[in-house]
Amino acid sequence: MNSIFILLNIVIMLILIGLLFYMQKKHVSFSKRVFTGLGLGILLGAFLQVAYKPDSVIVSTTTDWFNIIGRGYVSLLMMIVIPLIMVSIIQSIINLEKSSDLGKMSAWIIGILVATAMLAAVVGIGAASIFNLDASQIEAGQMENDRGLDLEERLGEVQDLTIPQQILSFIPSNPFLDMTGARATSTIAVVIFSIIVGIAVLGVRRKQPEQAKIFTDFMNAIYAIVMRIVTLILRLTPFGILGLMANTVASTNVAGILELGKFVGASYVALLAMFIIHLILVGLFGLSPITFLRKVLPVLGFAFTSRSSAGTIPLNIQAQKNSLGVDQGIANMSASFGATIGQNGCAGIYPAMLAVMIAPSQGIDPLSPGFIVQLILIIGIASFGIAGVGGGATFAALIVLSSMNLPVALAGLLISVEPLIDMGRTALNVNGSMLAGTLTSRIMKKLNIETYNNPEAIERETNL
Repeated sequence: MNSIFILLNIVIMLILIGLLFYMQKKHVSFSKRVFTGLGLGILLGAFLQVAYKPDSVIVSTTTDWFNIIGRGYVSLLMMIVIPLIMVSIIQSIINLEKSSDLGKMSAWIIGILVATAMLAAVVGIGAASIFNLDASQIEAGQMENDRGLDLEERLGEVQDLTIPQQILSFIPSNPFLDMTGARATSTIAVVIFSIIVGIAVLGVRRKQPEQAKIFTDFMNAIYAIVMRIVTLILRLTPFGILGLMANTVASTNVAGILELGKFVGASYVALLAMFIIHLILVGLFGLSPITFLRKVLPVLGFAFTSRSSAGTIPLNIQAQKNSLGVDQGIANMSASFGATIGQNGCAGIYPAMLAVMIAPSQGIDPLSPGFIVQLILIIGIASFGIAGVGGGATFAALIVLSSMNLPVALAGLLISVEPLIDMGRTALNVNGSMLAGTLTSRIMKKLNIETYNNPEAIERETNL
């Protein structure tokens, strides 16, 4: 009997895929197809929640099939991430008018990412205080206790790495190994290797211009092919979001969300507040916040459903360059750095809220000026160094809590709502990287205002 229901669920998914394919054939805009996929995924996931139990064999088997569409799409994006980063950065550097622009570009991007992460910490502290969050009010079950023990074990991995050691891990000793994504710092290592290659080509151009031209022509050809692959994969975005969202809603622990609803609510209030601050910053630089929001929404929709900042890099770069008018080199840098450095959601808001929640259990006043200043500074440092250990929000929390001498095991109390909160955190992380790219491009006077203000720019240029 179960197999009949599973088959029915698969047929429903195929019908919805057919609907999205029909919309594509009718040249419905990319943004509308993305949000249609998101909406249909929510409805399908809700149907599975109501019709069957989230932990039933039917739901687990059905979502396993749906993963071919959802997780398969994420895998395709991850496949192209490293080639895209390499050729994009090398090609951008060898086409720079001034080599000095590289240093300014990197400094502004990293500076904006880390500064907004510290600002996000202030927002997290405020939200936790307003909602009066207290870890001692949450009951711990077996799952939460197991998670707490796991965090304590992983704390040893974090404490064994000093900040200098984390920074040292960025340097690629074997770039070919990093191209496989073998290390937590592989993305940044590939970025650094690509920058070195690009700078080397600039040096060769001065002494052996003919050799440099051969390499430049070769890279331009490779770049064109890679970007074509990116475009082909991005056309699958509505289908990928449909599968991802259906699985997320179908397997969501509703009881856990209701029990920890206060923390979930506080988290999303903080995330929304930080999104608004991002838009205010866009406005302060003389750009339309509404235009920015409308153009980044399709990217944020994917980030929300996939919970993968790295997997969003191709869509992030494409949207910055073709929709927001960000300089190509800046778009490549901000998307790559933003996937691991200065993450506003994972490294800013989340650890700040946890610290404020846990502090009272240790007899510490979380609103004392000394505690707040120390917490913000540590988050600023950790938001840069977190790439040295990988693991996103979990490792950010471990670093911050251990640095504040707070027990990390209490963070395990939130395991049942982690996936739901992580969706919003990832979207904010990606929005922060796109903000960094847009503002840096604006500061360096490399932003194409005509493209930024053109509502059809991404549709026309990427032919999605």
